Amino acid sequence: MKIYHHTVRFSTNAQFQLIDVTRMVEEAVAKSGVLNGIVLIHAPHATAAIMLNEHEEGLINDILDKLRDLTEPGSRRWRHNMIDDNAHAHIGSAIIGAERIIPVINGRIARGTWQNIFFVEMDGPRSNREVVITVMGE
Repeated sequence: MKIYHHTVRFSTNAQFQLIDVTRMVEEAVAKSGVLNGIVLIHAPHATAAIMLNEHEEGLINDILDKLRDLTEPGSRRWRHNMIDDNAHAHIGSAIIGAERIIPVINGRIARGTWQNIFFVEMDGPRSNREVVITVMGE
């Protein structure tokens, strides 16, 4: 079995932001040489997440609006805000999840036509964010 690791680094420019990392993941799968297996996409941050969805501007803004509604940035009821004022981002990361696993079949990510892979920023802007991509298989 082959195991290939790749880390992508970038910055974000808004408190809430979706960054499409699909191409980066596809490139890592191609470089790995794995034809059949899985790819794990992981955000090693407690205030960010990974999700799959359609890359359409209206939908992206709808998702970001719903995340704001759901997590209530700046809410006085979040006890963690007495420390860092980012409880909303920790809660959003816990709900969405920091990773996704996608099958790799015949050297390609098995994703739906309208499924792109997004890094979900909820505590930006940040100058140093990462996505760790691990490809495993034959």
